[in-house]
Amino acid sequence: MKIQYYLLSILAGVAVAFQTGVNSQLRTDTNNPVLTALISFGVGTVALVILYFSFFRQSPAFPPGHNFQWWTFTGGLLGVLYVTGVVIAAPRIGAANALAFIVGGQFIAAIIIDHFGWMRLPVNPISFYRLAGIACLLLGVYLIQKR
Repeated sequence: MKIQYYLLSILAGVAVAFQTGVNSQLRTDTNNPVLTALISFGVGTVALVILYFSFFRQSPAFPPGHNFQWWTFTGGLLGVLYVTGVVIAAPRIGAANALAFIVGGQFIAAIIIDHFGWMRLPVNPISFYRLAGIACLLLGVYLIQKR
């Protein structure tokens, strides 16, 4: 088992929960969800530049002759949808409710992506157990949003 990847995933999940709260407060302060996302991505970009040059110490370059698929450059656009959606939803429905629905959406999308092997990911067919797991997660989403 590769425990470090599970721990990293947990840490990423904790970061997302805190990011939701931080960005929600920033959205309240700026009163503008798009400006909030811009600030969030700007700070993140600076952090990534520092991280990149701290570890790689070389100019960024694409491998010669490599043909990129157009969709490999859309990750940032998807991030804009995520961050902007969170900063609009979380102040109105709460961090736990927003993240519960986000996680529900992530699992539904992930099981479809896995089933078809989209984006060059390994194929992992939908099975009864995977569907049962999704049903349990969706039940959890429902229960989390109940008062």
